[in-house]
Amino acid sequence: MRTHTFVLPFALIGLLGCGDDDDTGPGPVDNAGSACTAASQCYPNLPDGGVLQGGAAECLDKVPNGYCTHQCAADTECCAVAGECLSGHPQVCSPFTNSTVKYCLLSCEDSEVKAAGDADGNAYCSRWANASFGCRSSGGGSENRKVCMP
Repeated sequence: MRTHTFVLPFALIGLLGCGDDDDTGPGPVDNAGSACTAASQCYPNLPDGGVLQGGAAECLDKVPNGYCTHQCAADTECCAVAGECLSGHPQVCSPFTNSTVKYCLLSCEDSEVKAAGDADGNAYCSRWANASFGCRSSGGGSENRKVCMP
């Protein structure tokens, strides 16, 4: 019994001291890019009934584990609604996998990567979007953009 009395306070001190004092870690996970199996799982906390500019929430099932997003016509329609984007990291409007339909996708374009101080797009996506994400082409043909995807 004495061993537990002696060890327990040190174990608690160790746990309390394990915080991350470094503010360079992942911020809030954005709605766009969140895993999903149905559109109803995407953008759950939008005010005013959850109306997004450009189109209703969608779950892209072509992406492993799904990818929450919505259609758009321009970058300005991404993060246009309060509560849509949580991380402060930009999104771009781009066709996905050679489709003519454009979606809001998490950006990893060179300017964003440089501004965040990351070594490359893969490090940026892993750090700010999801540990399993990398930076890749949206597959949007001539309107191709660099986006964070699994």
